[in-house]
Amino acid sequence: MTVTRTHSGLIAGPGGEIPVSARAVAVAQVAAEHARACDERAEFPVAALTALRDSGLMGLLIPREYGGLGGSLGDLADVAAVLAGPCLSTALIWAMHCQQAATIAGHAEPALKERLLPRIAAGEIYLASVTTEYGKGGHLLSCHSPLASDGQWLTIHRDAPVVTGGEYADGFLILMQAPLPSTPSAVALVYADRRQLRASPSGGWNPMGMRASRSVAMKLSGRVPPDQMIGGPDGFRPIAVGTFIPAGHVGWAAAWLGAAAEALRGIVATARTPAGRRQLNADSDAFRHQLARIRIDLDLVGSLLRGVIAEIERPGADIEAADCQLRLNGLKVAASELCFSAVDRLIQLSGLRGGYLRDSPLHLERTFRDLRSASLNYANERLLSANGVLTLLDRHVRLG
Repeated sequence: MTVTRTHSGLIAGPGGEIPVSARAVAVAQVAAEHARACDERAEFPVAALTALRDSGLMGLLIPREYGGLGGSLGDLADVAAVLAGPCLSTALIWAMHCQQAATIAGHAEPALKERLLPRIAAGEIYLASVTTEYGKGGHLLSCHSPLASDGQWLTIHRDAPVVTGGEYADGFLILMQAPLPSTPSAVALVYADRRQLRASPSGGWNPMGMRASRSVAMKLSGRVPPDQMIGGPDGFRPIAVGTFIPAGHVGWAAAWLGAAAEALRGIVATARTPAGRRQLNADSDAFRHQLARIRIDLDLVGSLLRGVIAEIERPGADIEAADCQLRLNGLKVAASELCFSAVDRLIQLSGLRGGYLRDSPLHLERTFRDLRSASLNYANERLLSANGVLTLLDRHVRLG
C-alpha cells in the first residue's frame, strides 16, 4: 500500500487515513524481521522505531489539533498488544514513549505544547523516561537530585540507573527534586531535548530478557528554560496519579498480555496440525486442562485491562479513589504474574524441543525471559504494599 503524509501530519492511503490497527500490523511485521537478532545482540530495535516514526503511531495520544491521531487508552492497549507479539521490547519502548507523550499533551505549558507536540506527532521525537535513581529505585513520588533554578534557567544534573532506550531518545522527561523543596517528595517533572543536554551511557546492558530495550544507566546534565517544567514546582503528584501511572500500567499490561497471547496462538496453531497434535499429546485431558487454565488466566487479564480502561476514561472518574487505585495497581500485578505464568506453562506443554530451545520457531524461550522482568518493572511488592493499605481504606469493598 502506498502511503503519504497529509497536511495534518497523519498517514493516508488511497482510501483515506489508514486505521490504527493496520499501522500496528505493518510495524509489527518490521519488528518480527529483526526481533531475534536484536535479542541475541542486545541491540535497540532501530528498524522498528523507524517504522513507528513513519507510521504516525508515535503521535497516537497526541491531539489531532497538533497533528496527532487523538487516540485513547484503548487504542494504546490495542497497539501495544499487536507490537508485543513479535517483540515485547519494541512494544514497551513504544508504550513508554506514549506515556511521556500523553503527559506532555495533558500537562505541559501551552508554549511547550506548541513547540513539541507537532514534532512528536510527526515522528521526529522519541521520548525516554528518567524516573529511576540510585538509592530509591523507580519510586515515582520522591527524588533526591535537586533541580536548580536561577529564574532564567533550570539546571539538570541526573544520574539514572535505568533509562529505557536512552541512547536513542530525542527527548527526555526527567524527574527531579523541586527547587527549594521541603521534603524529597516535592518532585518536579522537566522536559529536556537531547540537544539541550550532555547525555551519555554510564553502564552496559546485558540482561536476561528485554535485551532490545537497551535500558542502560545514563548521566544527563544541561539547562532548559522554565516553561519546560511540566506542572510547576512540586506539581508531579497529580500528573502521576491522573496520567503517568494509568498510561504506564495500561501500556505495560497490554504489552505483556499481547506477548502471552501470541505464545498461546502459536501452541494452538501447532496443536491443530497432525504432527503437532502427536508431538503435544493434544488429545489428552492433561493437555486440554492446562490449555484451558492458561486461556482463563489470559482472559482474566484482558477483562481487567478493559475494565480499568473503561473506568479511567469514564467522564468524571475519580482515579484517586481507593477502589480505582486498587484495580489500577492490581492490573499491573495480575498482568505481570499471570502472563509470565502462562508462558511458563506453555513451555512445559510444548516440551524441550518445542518451547525450551532458543531456536524454536515459537520463540517461547525469548518471551519467557522477557516476561520475567514484568514483576520487576516498578516492583510488585511496592504495589502490593500500597494495595494492602488501600484495601483497609475501602471498607465497602467496591469491586469492579
